[in-house]
Amino acid sequence: MVKITLPKIRVIDFFCGCGGTSAGLEKSGMEIIAGIDIDSNALKTYSHNFPKAQIFNKSISDITFEELSFSINANEKSPILFAACAPCQPFSSQNRMKKTTDDRISLLGEFHRFIDHFEPDYIILENVPGIQSVKNGPFTKFLKFLDKKKYKCDFSVKNAMDYGVPQSRKRLVLIASRKAISLPEETHGLNKKPYKTLRETISKYSKLNAGETCNSFRNHISASIKEITLKRLRHTPEGGDRRHWPDELWLECHKNHTGHRDVYGRLSWDKPSVTLTTKCVSISNGRFGHPEQDRALSVREAAALQSFGDDFTFIGSTHDTAKQVGNAVPVDFAKALGDQVITHMRETHRNGQI
Repeated sequence: MVKITLPKIRVIDFFCGCGGTSAGLEKSGMEIIAGIDIDSNALKTYSHNFPKAQIFNKSISDITFEELSFSINANEKSPILFAACAPCQPFSSQNRMKKTTDDRISLLGEFHRFIDHFEPDYIILENVPGIQSVKNGPFTKFLKFLDKKKYKCDFSVKNAMDYGVPQSRKRLVLIASRKAISLPEETHGLNKKPYKTLRETISKYSKLNAGETCNSFRNHISASIKEITLKRLRHTPEGGDRRHWPDELWLECHKNHTGHRDVYGRLSWDKPSVTLTTKCVSISNGRFGHPEQDRALSVREAAALQSFGDDFTFIGSTHDTAKQVGNAVPVDFAKALGDQVITHMRETHRNGQI
């Protein structure tokens, strides 16, 4: 039997950020040909890690078909995948200042015109849970648009830790093709592989004090913290929080408030991480304390909890790189979607549908 080698799927990553989606899709065997984002700091990281990709440092609203055509190259016959993680803050459950006039809401709509013009073979969309529940919102309109363009799709809210990411992170994901396609089955959890934990993910990294940098691992940098915060951490056991502090260390705002217990909390060694945010290296912004060292997570540790490999380099200040990590799509979550697309392409070819 002659083994048929299928062409590599080529990826254009809209709203690419530092490159979590691209890293995952590349890991699944795809070729990254272009990344688009308005965040110039994130694109410095992206261009460093994907040197062969064309970079567009501008809003999707300002990109022309001609510009993207140059990247796609009509003479190249391999399949095209469009990936998009449109800015999601207007629909985030953590956003207490939602504005219906937020310009970011329209960005998913801008994605329509590129699909309409180029008609990619595959589409992957990732966003916050909740956007699908907005009546006549951007996601509902996107589904109607895909149906009009005769794409078949599957979408659901999935947790990244169910796909081998050592972090609980629920996201709305959609996968689409001209032929019927489904989201990948979960690989970790009850009656499956055990969840990945902090211990197996970050215990290999060198010990750090707050404010130190270790050159043995890229981006293994810990933010400085105040002496009063150090005292609080020293009273916080693994997995613990402010309830373990003596009374004199409590903040006034917490004395009559039972919520927000993750703030100043430590993570647990033998569990997945909580959801990382753009302030994931700040001890005062969530349960981002190292399980035993008196500091918050380093940028490298946070990146590992997003399943970035140690060879992935982040460019910028500690603040900038933490933001890039917190905004990223977990690499192995994106890889699971990429693996599913490649399996679909093979099965479609085997059945003679392409």
